[in-house]
Amino acid sequence: MGIIWTILVGLVVGVIAKFLHPGKEDLGLIMTSLLGIAGSVVASFLGQFLGIYHAGQGAGFIGAIVGAVLILFAYTKLKNR
Repeated sequence: MGIIWTILVGLVVGVIAKFLHPGKEDLGLIMTSLLGIAGSVVASFLGQFLGIYHAGQGAGFIGAIVGAVLILFAYTKLKNR
């Protein structure tokens, strides 16, 4: 059940990140879900590096959205190159 919950939350985070990031990304449903999950992972590692989170502590919902927007920003910069 934990994997299904992670995928659903990742999908919601990915959709919110796509709404916040300007421009058009051709990402389907699966890639949007993976974007949200990766955003959470990036936010967790970045937060632990900056001392916001403790080791083993995951990022919150807002942190996951910020991480996903950062990934989308990097994706569009690399795609436009």
